[in-house]
Amino acid sequence: MARILGYIAASLDGFIATSEDSLDWLFKYEGLDLGPHDYSVFLKRIRTVVMGRGTYDFIAGEPSPWAYGDQRVLVVSSRPIDDPKGPLQRRQDVDALIAELRSLDDGDVWMLGGGQLQMAFLERGAIDEIEIYVFPELLGGGRPLFPATGLRATPRLLSAQALDRGCVRLHYAFDGASQ
Repeated sequence: MARILGYIAASLDGFIATSEDSLDWLFKYEGLDLGPHDYSVFLKRIRTVVMGRGTYDFIAGEPSPWAYGDQRVLVVSSRPIDDPKGPLQRRQDVDALIAELRSLDDGDVWMLGGGQLQMAFLERGAIDEIEIYVFPELLGGGRPLFPATGLRATPRLLSAQALDRGCVRLHYAFDGASQ
């Protein structure tokens, strides 16, 4: 059964993007040494990438090439995706998607991005673990790491580690996740 994982960067004040949906604060850390926790290492163990429409639109608007050629990509959206940037499939029903993901046995699933879809998975107990990379930046507002929905949870800390240039890696397990 596939594990559903989160891997995300956040500012010290808990935002994943600025109010203008910019990641300029994060891009200045390009070349950061995350060692065995580097994004490229993480991505190699991922078979399926799941993202919401907002995350897909952000990625599709970037000039960089499609980074998920080796993964199955599922975009949760009620609207069709005309001229997709890379190979992908569209899903609409979150509960059906979670059941589909849990039936996979060919590798881990990554919940890419943040916001509404990630919270929908958390509310359904469908994220097994999350790695949060906290950067020493105060954005003062923007897109929150976890939108306020009233969800209360007590994840279990697996590890906390200081990394390069003031970045801290927090690794949590959600024991209530459906496994």
